[in-house]
Amino acid sequence: MASTEFGRTVRRWRDRVSPEAAGLPVGGQRRAAGLRREELALLAGISVDYVTRLEQGRAAHPSEQVVEALGRALRLSAIEREHLFHAAGLLPPGRGTVPGYLTPSVQRLLDRLTGTPVAAYDAAWTLLVANPLYAALLGDPSGWRDQERNGVWRAFLGPAGRVRHTPQSRRTLETALVSDLRATSSRYPADRRVQRLVTELRAGSDRFAELWDTGAVGRQEASRKTVDHPQLGPLTLDCDILSVAGSDLRIMVYTAEPGTQDAERVALLGVLGTQTLA
Repeated sequence: MASTEFGRTVRRWRDRVSPEAAGLPVGGQRRAAGLRREELALLAGISVDYVTRLEQGRAAHPSEQVVEALGRALRLSAIEREHLFHAAGLLPPGRGTVPGYLTPSVQRLLDRLTGTPVAAYDAAWTLLVANPLYAALLGDPSGWRDQERNGVWRAFLGPAGRVRHTPQSRRTLETALVSDLRATSSRYPADRRVQRLVTELRAGSDRFAELWDTGAVGRQEASRKTVDHPQLGPLTLDCDILSVAGSDLRIMVYTAEPGTQDAERVALLGVLGTQTLA
């Protein structure tokens, strides 16, 4: 019964979100004004097949992460998000867990930065949403699942990224990430996802375990980074991390100095998208 109600709720709210409101391009004829299943799946970072099974009531017990991702993709209000959790047979995340809710005002802010690579992370550095330019610059995250979406996990256990690092910049980044995650773990002691993340990182990375156990202290600061793009070559950009008061979110923004070749290449990212050129 709960799975049927959840599916109906997702379908009903999917129909009311336009592609434009979700920051997606509108192309070709559409039978309905709302999002297609493929578009909802892309925005939520889950498979189209899973969205279909959820809407048809054939998939029961979606995880908290899936419900949270669907809530963000559907641009739900706080009350609607709570209803979606209840429809899934889950309790909404409490005060002791890392918040993953994008308020409408934050979502509008992200929507307006269409010419800037920007992404939102939660307090544990799990990627919540990335705009098309961010995906084009640093790699398409739509296929990432579970811990792959976590920035700390990717720094210590994931594949090499596109951002260049010197040994010193790598140490600085690692120390800042571990210090921030430790603080998050202290603020949200009941969050089992953070506990699992720390356990996996300590088991899989000697470097992480050393920094965690020694209580290393650092912090994220504005910096200039060089990103090696596979088609456009190196882009040197300023990277700023903004905090959202009251929601414990991190907004990562990459900008180029106006009038430079890097600014021209950022503009080209909007044309290239995440395509791979032969």
